[in-house]
Amino acid sequence: MAPPLSRRTLLQSAILAAAAPGVGAAVAPAASAATPAPPASWALQPFALQDVALGAGIFATKRKLMLDHARGYDVNRLLQVFRANAGLATLGAVAPGGWEGLDGEANGNLRGHYTGHFLTMLAQAYASTGEQVFADRVATVVGALSEVRAALRTDPKMLAVTGKWGGGLELVRGSYQYVDLPATVLNGASAITLSTWVKPTHDADWQRVFDFGDNTTRYMYLASRNASGVPRFAITTGGAGGEQGLNGTAALPLNQWSHLAVTLSGSTGTLYVNGTAVATNTAMTLTPAALGTLTHNWLGRSNYSGDPLYAGCYDEFNVWSRVLTQAEITSLQTSEAKLSSPGLGDLASYWFQATAGGTFPDASGRGLTATLKRTWGGPSHPGFLAACPETQFILLESMTGSDYTKVWAPYYTAHKILRGLLDAYLATDDARALDLASGLGDWMHSRLSVLSEATLQRMWGLFSSGEFGGIVEAIVDLHAFTGKAEHLALAKLFDLDSLIDACAANTDTLDGLHANQHIPIFTGLLRLYDATGETRYLTAAKNFWGMVVPHRMYGIGGTSTGEFWKARDAIGGTISATNAETCCAYNLLKLSRTLFFHEQNPAYMDYYERTLLNQVLGSKQDTADAEKPLVTYFIGLTPGHVRDYTPKEGTTCCEGTGMESATKYQDSVYFKAADGSALYVNLYSPSTLTWAEKGVTVTQTTAYPVEQGTTLTFGGSSAAFGLRLRVPSWATAGFRVTVNGSAVSGTPVAGSYFTVSRTWKSGDVVRVSVPFRLRVEKALDDPSLQTLFYGPVNLVARNPSTDYLQFGLYANAALSGDLLPSLAPVSGTSLHFTLNGTEFAPFFEGTEDPTHAYVRRSEPKAVFGTVDSGVANPAKPDGTTLLDEVWAAAPFASEAALVARVRTVVDAWVATGLLTSADGEKVVSTAAAASYVAA
Repeated sequence: MAPPLSRRTLLQSAILAAAAPGVGAAVAPAASAATPAPPASWALQPFALQDVALGAGIFATKRKLMLDHARGYDVNRLLQVFRANAGLATLGAVAPGGWEGLDGEANGNLRGHYTGHFLTMLAQAYASTGEQVFADRVATVVGALSEVRAALRTDPKMLAVTGKWGGGLELVRGSYQYVDLPATVLNGASAITLSTWVKPTHDADWQRVFDFGDNTTRYMYLASRNASGVPRFAITTGGAGGEQGLNGTAALPLNQWSHLAVTLSGSTGTLYVNGTAVATNTAMTLTPAALGTLTHNWLGRSNYSGDPLYAGCYDEFNVWSRVLTQAEITSLQTSEAKLSSPGLGDLASYWFQATAGGTFPDASGRGLTATLKRTWGGPSHPGFLAACPETQFILLESMTGSDYTKVWAPYYTAHKILRGLLDAYLATDDARALDLASGLGDWMHSRLSVLSEATLQRMWGLFSSGEFGGIVEAIVDLHAFTGKAEHLALAKLFDLDSLIDACAANTDTLDGLHANQHIPIFTGLLRLYDATGETRYLTAAKNFWGMVVPHRMYGIGGTSTGEFWKARDAIGGTISATNAETCCAYNLLKLSRTLFFHEQNPAYMDYYERTLLNQVLGSKQDTADAEKPLVTYFIGLTPGHVRDYTPKEGTTCCEGTGMESATKYQDSVYFKAADGSALYVNLYSPSTLTWAEKGVTVTQTTAYPVEQGTTLTFGGSSAAFGLRLRVPSWATAGFRVTVNGSAVSGTPVAGSYFTVSRTWKSGDVVRVSVPFRLRVEKALDDPSLQTLFYGPVNLVARNPSTDYLQFGLYANAALSGDLLPSLAPVSGTSLHFTLNGTEFAPFFEGTEDPTHAYVRRSEPKAVFGTVDSGVANPAKPDGTTLLDEVWAAAPFASEAALVARVRTVVDAWVATGLLTSADGEKVVSTAAAASYVAA
């Protein structure tokens, strides 16, 4: 449970309400917090997640799978990388791995991002359901991150563990910690013994138990593992090529105590493991005396910067100015040094007993106090919070080219953490979360505000390394709570002027850009417009959206191939196994809804329905798994593609946004006019809206998209407002509305909103009918490559072939232009059809079936009402066929109207020499003789 929390005050500035989910509808938490008013520049406002309860249906089913994951995954695994970075105990947790671990892609440089996503998911889950388990988990994460920040702000402190004899010191992997010994520790000895107990916890090669040296030329080290995986001692004054060494014969076991000792005198060196001499070299000419006084005298760190730090534990480290005998070495195996025959080291002796700090007294009598340090120095600057060192951010400032193996998008990761903290605060009112978020904002401002404009522009223009995600949006939201001028100034420091200026001028420069690096920039620009009134931000965002939709959009709503954009209108030519990165869909949805708040262009919500119902739902596998979210990274659109729901190494960006998407499906079902004059119904989804200001509830009952329509039932108080129902752009088959059984006058227009204004009373029932038709959408650069839609539902062919399947659809087309009669429904399975023996199913079904999102349209003969004229279907140079031109005029009021259209098209084609007169007459007579489905 969370500790007592201070209430936050409602500040005057605005925050994006979509990121302010509030509290659960089912069980309201005791410390719920009011949500700030949305920006004055918004004509529309969203409802908080707790105001819209999902009803049974495909969205609730998908969400349940993700909620089970949110409940079941051990958050201490996520916190492991943060705690390790701060040198705190990791509670035995194993890091998630993949992108969220040290062994992941690019050395784990993105670690911490996934925890931010997970925190947002937990906050949204609590807001949506009110289940206390989610609030408790939020409190656990926030509390741990508070401890992490505090630890990063201080010099490292000893992490005490149970040692071989008493207390021991643990150097946690990922803590970047080592022990620094005074320069005189070796004292120029010509004879020496070094002895220690170690318990390694990781098997990386070249971890140093100790390394005394000046550089990579003059040094003496003992590695727990060499390239062959066995211990190695070496001494040199001539670099690696001049090493005189001793190699062990077997690897040290992990997570077990082992004793290591080295003796060196004259020409003989000996390496002992657990009291046994495993290597002797009688041709050694170097001793510490030859090295002189050394600058770097380290336990756990190498003089080679590329070597890993030692991960594991120490108990006792002793140095004697003589060679111990075999018997003395043996005695060290059965008792601590002070009770053994050689006693404590006379040059240095450290027991690593528990200490409140990071210094270790020397028991040898020489007073050589050792100090626990971090490789990146420290403490960190005030407010810094991350799962990696501050050096990631520092290095970015001097980079002139991208290299994500060195620096991987540190401000992108900072965004995920910041967003998660803000969402945690908004959902649970935990003041610690806001304090952490505000501190992070302060730290970023202190870091970036001193950089030159040229440096900032260079940084943000770097591929991957300079990526910063949606941090501008989050910082503007942060400013709404803190009111700090520095926070608003910080948001503007991320302006990438070359991109903003080009888009503001409606100049398309997207070809070759990384898609997801740039999409969230524009949602941030909209929020900057809200905060500053600078119109170039709004103009750039609107123009940018129009460069992607539809010009770089696949049928499912996704964009990008191999994460990048290609030339404008290149769709068919870019189809690959790496299309439609899931993060892109997530961020385009955020941009679309935010644009709609400013300007009520129905195209924004048409896009929202397309992408949410198809790509976003389809990116989540329909399988329960407590350990994995089971979300796609790419969605390949190549023939026969099988979706991969456990992408790459795991804990990817797309799994992160997938967790978020699945816990906020209801965020755009309803919007309200800022003046309260209208309620927008944007999506037809089973749900219950509580509009507190009006005292009204609206319950939407539907099985949409299985059902072709919805029913809205009003409850609560009477209230006057306009009910604005979205008429989808594809709804050309007749959109009908009744109120309490009576038809509403007016003519709904596809691609608009249909308004019903009245004083609504409890018990009022609105019935909306939205008939579906089967239609195709053609690839902009290849009209023969097409994807099928039944109403809002993208249908994909399930077939293992890796070649494009060829289908004709006009053979039994209805007078309405509906192509559905050419397909046969699958009995007992909604929205499943067959054509020529191939099954078509909704894209949103999260299966592992091989699918074809695009098929090759093939209409070789002029066929009407299933009657073949025997005449080849001719085509123009641009690929348009005679049948295309005929059916482009649908719907037809009657068979006669269709035949008249056929006659007009045939005559035109005969006149241009594309069709012979005789064949034209055959086509017309066949059309006249055929029978057609009317609807």
